[in-house]
Amino acid sequence: MELSDLQLIIISSPSGAGKTTLTRRALDAFPDLTFSISHTTRAPRGSERDGVDYHFVDVAEFERLRDEGAFAEYASVHGNFYGTSVNELERARAEGKRGLIFDIDYQGARQIRAKLPHATTVFILPPDLIELERRLRGRGSDDEETIRRRLQKARAEIEQYAFFDYVIVNDALDRAAADLIGIIRAERCKRQIQALRAEALLR
Repeated sequence: MELSDLQLIIISSPSGAGKTTLTRRALDAFPDLTFSISHTTRAPRGSERDGVDYHFVDVAEFERLRDEGAFAEYASVHGNFYGTSVNELERARAEGKRGLIFDIDYQGARQIRAKLPHATTVFILPPDLIELERRLRGRGSDDEETIRRRLQKARAEIEQYAFFDYVIVNDALDRAAADLIGIIRAERCKRQIQALRAEALLR
C-alpha cells in the first residue's frame, strides 16, 4: 500500500472545541483507522499516557528530531512544540490500516495537506466563544492566564476555517460525531468512485 492509498483525516479545532472527543468517536466507528500519535513537549494531562495519547519528549529531543527531518509537520502551540512523525504514516501502512486520523492544529493541517493533497481536512467549531470559555474552565486543568491565551488564540484559529474541506459546529456531541462519521464514509465513497474511474480509463 502506498501512502497515497491511505485515507487521511485531519481534525483541527481551537482548544476546548471537542476534537479529541470526536476523534475517539470516529476511531470507535472505524476500527480500520488508527490514531496518529503526535510528539509534544508539553506535560501529560490527567490520565494521558506516553505512546498512547502523545509521545512526550523534552525540547532538546523534539528539536533533534525536527532537525533530522523526522516530522511530516510540526508547530508551536500555546508555548509547546507538537509534531507528527513520518513514522506514524509508515506505521499505519505496516499495520494494514486503511487510514489515519490526525488531531492537529491548523498549522499542521496546512503542512500535511501540502505534502499529501489527498488528505481530508475537518474543522471543529464551538457554538460560540462563551461556550468555549465554559468548556475550558470546566476542564480544570489550566490557570487563568492559560485560559486567557487559549481564548485569544481561538479567535485567530477560527479565522482559518475557510481552508478546511468541512466545518462541524460541535453544539451537540452526538450530532457532531454523526457528522464526522458521515464525512469519513462520504470520502470513502468518493475515493471508490475515483478508483473505478481510473480503472475504466486503463481498459
